[in-house]
Amino acid sequence: MADLGDWVRVDPHGARPLFDQLRTQIIGGIRDGQLAAGTRLPTVRELASQLDLAVNTVARAYRELEAAGILETRGRFGTFVARSDPADAAMATAAHTYVSAARALGVGKGEALRYVEAAFG
Repeated sequence: MADLGDWVRVDPHGARPLFDQLRTQIIGGIRDGQLAAGTRLPTVRELASQLDLAVNTVARAYRELEAAGILETRGRFGTFVARSDPADAAMATAAHTYVSAARALGVGKGEALRYVEAAFG
């Protein structure tokens, strides 16, 4: 089982809600390879205790990650990192759609990337 308490840090005074901080750090851990596909995560209560968070905060983060296909719950066996990252396929599709639109408008790579940078703010 992964020990998220070793590297997940939430800031109670941060601008983003705690559940969102937790959610994005779990996603980051998956993308960075700290949480491999199939890794069992702590129970909601265990992680809430490790991070000194409310149980509902952790439960919301887990629910949103499960709804996005990033985590999967296997009944009484626990919550696990899904076998594949659905963001990979979704982002690849979005990128291809964006590139097609840019090309149709005669927008080059550099200019198209500037639009993406501006969108991120």
